Amino acid sequence: MTYPVAVMYVVASLLTLAGIVMLLRLRRPAISERRTYAYRMVGIMLASAGIVLLMSATAMWRWSTDL
Repeated sequence: MTYPVAVMYVVASLLTLAGIVMLLRLRRPAISERRTYAYRMVGIMLASAGIVLLMSATAMWRWSTDL
C-alpha cells in the first residue's frame, strides 16, 4: 500500500466517523428544528464523502498493484 492510499483511508475513516457522530446526535430529544436539519444534512454528506473516498482509495490501491 502506498502512502497516498493510506492517507486516503485515514481521511475516509475520519469523514465517515464524523458523519456517523453527527447522525447519532439526532437521537437527543432536545435539538431544535434548525439543528436537526443541519445535523442531518452535514452528517449524511460527511458519511457519503467518506464512503466514496474509501471506494476511490480501494480502486487506487488495486490499480497500483496491477502493474
